[in-house]
Amino acid sequence: MFPTTTFFDSHGSRRTTPAAPSRALEWLWQNLRDVKRPHVLDCGPAHPTTIDVLLKRGSKLYVSDLIALARESDPKYIRRLGKTTTFLIDAFLENLPSIPPDSLSVIACWHLLDLLPREAIPGLLTRLWSYLRTGGVVFCLLREPNLPNGAGTRWWLDSLMTLRSDPESKLPFPYPVLTNREIEHLVPGGNVKTFLTRSARREIVAIK
Repeated sequence: MFPTTTFFDSHGSRRTTPAAPSRALEWLWQNLRDVKRPHVLDCGPAHPTTIDVLLKRGSKLYVSDLIALARESDPKYIRRLGKTTTFLIDAFLENLPSIPPDSLSVIACWHLLDLLPREAIPGLLTRLWSYLRTGGVVFCLLREPNLPNGAGTRWWLDSLMTLRSDPESKLPFPYPVLTNREIEHLVPGGNVKTFLTRSARREIVAIK
């Protein structure tokens, strides 16, 4: 299991970064403004604030912490034959809850695509895409090449339009950076919007 770090201030309270506005989230919720009860899948650790924000929006919420599973590198998702290592994406995705096809408005992946090997990502996106309704979006964060560490950083919604995180973790990202062109090729239809940030990350929304 990968090491994790919890940060506390001098009073023993857990430290977090200031809330940061998100252009991708602003676009996302503007695009879904007429959806009264969006169905949302959170692929992260389901922070209480995220849950509160989404429930106040009237969302139906599904949660499966694929982020933690990807960080732990559980050997049951790895097959080794000689020098070849294969990530068993179908077994990994069995951890998802039962979700009707064509039902989700939002899937929050956070840094999940940065935590999986390249060969696993097409299978992941194919499955997630099957859950999205027309007009639904996959939201994720992707690191830039100059951000080698931070794989253990926890992210959550501070509001519908803002993000918050723990201080940057020292855990290195395990795989090379995904380029914008690679993401466009991986997403059915290639309908992707990229928003640059000041944190050496890109905010990505892929629209069905």
